[in-house]
Amino acid sequence: MMSMYTKNINTHLVEIKNFFKAAISVDCVIFGFNGNELKVLLIESDLKEYKGQWSLLGDIVRPDEELDEAAYRVLKARTGLDDLYMEQVQTFGAINRHPAGRVITVAYYSLVNIEHVELKKHNNELHWHSVKELQQMAFDHKQILDTCHERLKQQVMVQPIGFNLLPKKFSLRELQNLYEAILDVELDRRNFRKKFLSMDLLMDLNEEEEDVPHRPAKLYKFNFDKYDQRKKRYLGIGF
Repeated sequence: MMSMYTKNINTHLVEIKNFFKAAISVDCVIFGFNGNELKVLLIESDLKEYKGQWSLLGDIVRPDEELDEAAYRVLKARTGLDDLYMEQVQTFGAINRHPAGRVITVAYYSLVNIEHVELKKHNNELHWHSVKELQQMAFDHKQILDTCHERLKQQVMVQPIGFNLLPKKFSLRELQNLYEAILDVELDRRNFRKKFLSMDLLMDLNEEEEDVPHRPAKLYKFNFDKYDQRKKRYLGIGF
């Protein structure tokens, strides 16, 4: 005769097996900047339910794989890139978010300068899309993209992460274009320049732009060494 203890153990085993009828995936939001516009790297969905729609770069996490390892595997396999910093943002677990069944996904995001990146994989229909113009995507990827964009907006206001998207030598106009593209706002030119120059983190190179169709602007570099010395007291950027 089966004891009450054995029955409880068997019940728990069945419950545990049912709990594991789910998959975990990673989705990578690769933001790119090309001088005046924030874009995201997308691939055309190969599922019939989302035919003709664009999706983020993602895949199911293997049983023997760490989450970060899976994200970098996806990045490498889809683009050939393997030297980008990616940050984990949020988990998305709506019950019906995937037509194949219960799939919980972990979103990552990264930033690249499009002009500095050459995609090494050309057989999987990768395309850069304007973040501002995207309206509909496969799965819940528009929600994931929007969430990562909001995280990027928060990060760029408290850390100088955007400077990695600029040339080593840049003008204040290029710097303002970057912040306007990421924040999706129009900033007052005078206040923007006054704010950044007052932080004393820009190095005046005593050089000007060359071969430009407009009046050459002064060129600057971001002083990362000075920022490292001050970052504990750095209060971010307020416009």
